[in-house]
Amino acid sequence: MKCASCKLQPKNKCDKEGFDCTGGKFTLDECREEVNKPFHRLSGEFQAQYGNNLSRLDEVIMFAKRQGYQRIGLAFCVGLAEEAAILEQILSKHFEVYSACCKIGGPKKEEFNVPKVKEDKVEVICNPVLQAKVLNHKETDLNLEVGLCVGHDMLFKKYSAAPVTTFCVKDRVLGHNPLAVCYSSYLRKKYMNKKYE
Repeated sequence: MKCASCKLQPKNKCDKEGFDCTGGKFTLDECREEVNKPFHRLSGEFQAQYGNNLSRLDEVIMFAKRQGYQRIGLAFCVGLAEEAAILEQILSKHFEVYSACCKIGGPKKEEFNVPKVKEDKVEVICNPVLQAKVLNHKETDLNLEVGLCVGHDMLFKKYSAAPVTTFCVKDRVLGHNPLAVCYSSYLRKKYMNKKYE
């Protein structure tokens, strides 16, 4: 399947009509499981009730409240520590909030054969597995990923006992807005022609 490059007016076929291009090859059994229904229902309710007038933070808070969640975890990148502190302050008005910085536990780069930026300095790598374990220990109901690196975000999701939603992604070049590539013709052209090793 290549839904993103579909030429059949996907907004009309998929969004409006619910067209099934798979020819019925896949079932919706998992979607219909009781434990998964609230995830579908609440997202749909928010869209129906509020249209496009909710921020990501609004959605997270409303979703967590309607699910009856009490403990929220933040797994954040140290580069977004200020933003994480603000989020923790806002979310603490509604929930118990626990947070884990990416450098928790301080594993040394040399232990993982990761090159250092400065050889004469002690440098540590991120520890998304320990971030997940710490939040699992606090029995969080929902974890927010705040700017973890690509790869580290995957490990955090893999080891998190609670459901994880991405609050924001880190993109140091594009002001934490990777979609700028889609909106800027200059950036789009640059990345269309960029070569990688």
